[in-house]
Amino acid sequence: MGTPSAGTPLTVGSTRVKEARKLSRRSVRTERRLFLADGPKAVEGALSVDCVVEVFATSHAAHQYADLLDGTDVTLVDDRAIAALSDAVTPAGVVAVCHHIDAPLEHVVRASPRLLVICADVRDPGNAGTVIRTADAAGADGVVLAGQSVDAYNPKTVRASVGSLFHLPVARATDAAEAVRAAQARGLRVLAADGAGDLDLFDADLSGPTAWLFGNEAWGLPEELAALADERVAIPIHGRAESLNLSTAAAVCLYASARAQRA
Repeated sequence: MGTPSAGTPLTVGSTRVKEARKLSRRSVRTERRLFLADGPKAVEGALSVDCVVEVFATSHAAHQYADLLDGTDVTLVDDRAIAALSDAVTPAGVVAVCHHIDAPLEHVVRASPRLLVICADVRDPGNAGTVIRTADAAGADGVVLAGQSVDAYNPKTVRASVGSLFHLPVARATDAAEAVRAAQARGLRVLAADGAGDLDLFDADLSGPTAWLFGNEAWGLPEELAALADERVAIPIHGRAESLNLSTAAAVCLYASARAQRA
């Protein structure tokens, strides 16, 4: 198993726990370039890319996840301390402090991706994490969180990605239009997921390099941004539902692309 720290487990009042707790705030994460990875899947992903600064775990979790933590120094904490570090309703007992691992937008597009995701102004951290997880599962080459999108290192985003945050490049772009133009400059066809689009998803040619553009959960894509896309693509609604939510729409579009590209 990992090597637990000697002595009494740290409490919620200890300086190290207090400093780690501050990473729940985006301003502190941004300033320190650190974030929290909560739960065994997230910690496993973080360890796999060597971005871990410190691992906190309860004594029970250190034994439960002994194989995962093998060779890793572990700082033992009590249950109240781990609850303070975790935003889960039932904490798994292990949390890592990690360095930021985001990739520059230029690096992501320069790698000649065949399948890319651009999220514009996606605010819900659970949605953002689920889109990252879905992109990973569909074999996408990267995700760009653009405009006023949620921080990739929001604890709920990290947890919802279930480790996928560490599996593929995730870039930040302050300007969504810049991300669209950067993808087009590298030969990707940008498809805007738009319920009012003229092109049916299942009529679209998805075999070439593609960047999917998704908008905000509530109001979708601004007209000026959607206009930059090469096509506006609609997912057909065969029942009475008004629309699909963001993460579901992303899953349908990304798997349609993955199937076409692998045909």
